[in-house]
Amino acid sequence: MLSYRHLFHAGNFADVFKHALLARLLVALGGKGKPYCFLDTHAGTGRYDLGHEWAWKTREFENGICRLWERKDIPAALAPYMKIVRAENPKGRLRYYPGSPLIALKLRRPGDRVVLTELNKTDFAGLETVIARERHVAAHCMDGYQALKAFLPPREKRGLVLLDSSFDRAREFARIVKALKEAHQRWATGTYAIWYPLMEPSAMRDFARSVEKSSIRKVLRLELTVGPVGDARYMRGCGMLVVNPPWKFDAEARPLLDWLQQALAVEGKGSVKVDWLVTE
Repeated sequence: MLSYRHLFHAGNFADVFKHALLARLLVALGGKGKPYCFLDTHAGTGRYDLGHEWAWKTREFENGICRLWERKDIPAALAPYMKIVRAENPKGRLRYYPGSPLIALKLRRPGDRVVLTELNKTDFAGLETVIARERHVAAHCMDGYQALKAFLPPREKRGLVLLDSSFDRAREFARIVKALKEAHQRWATGTYAIWYPLMEPSAMRDFARSVEKSSIRKVLRLELTVGPVGDARYMRGCGMLVVNPPWKFDAEARPLLDWLQQALAVEGKGSVKVDWLVTE
């Protein structure tokens, strides 16, 4: 299982994957006139110090954001995400990594609303410091799955939910599918982005089948692997399901993930998958 304290993993390849896609989803939402609501169910602290001893214990950021930091050929689709990362490091040296709350705050418009939930009390205290005095932002120390019941549907009637569980408990895939089904019943038109680690093939097949049987339509599957099969030194891949993605998001995501795979692959290994798990 992954550590529930995200500082051990901050800025790794999975963060780059997740936050690059999150930025594109938020840019798409902001492209339309009406305000939206962004709900982050597992918000964390919002900002991570890569100089902290916990981050240096694993140094996962070295095979993540560090690989992009000095690149001069960042594609346009990655520009909003990288601009936010660079804004957190104005002196030009990579030290701080923005989590999903900061990415949402930087990309929102004046009328958009952000709701953040985090269960760990220590991380929640850090989150409150990061978002201090921000308008139209609410943070709650509560379970992310309960947040889906408490805050959906949003009054704006449009928006994005990021469900980014820590996977530090058993049966997390089953919990995600159950929560997604219940949330979708309350708010069928919302966009949902569900991050997950790639585990053994049987677990991934069961997860996919459960989503297919859920009656939820328009589910885009995006996956990235960056390491060779069978190497237990690190998580080799991760994915994101996007329910009700923006128009042509699949066509936009494919070249973005192809570029990231080339930039982040360990020993030249890895792959990209972009397909519709469930069509309309």
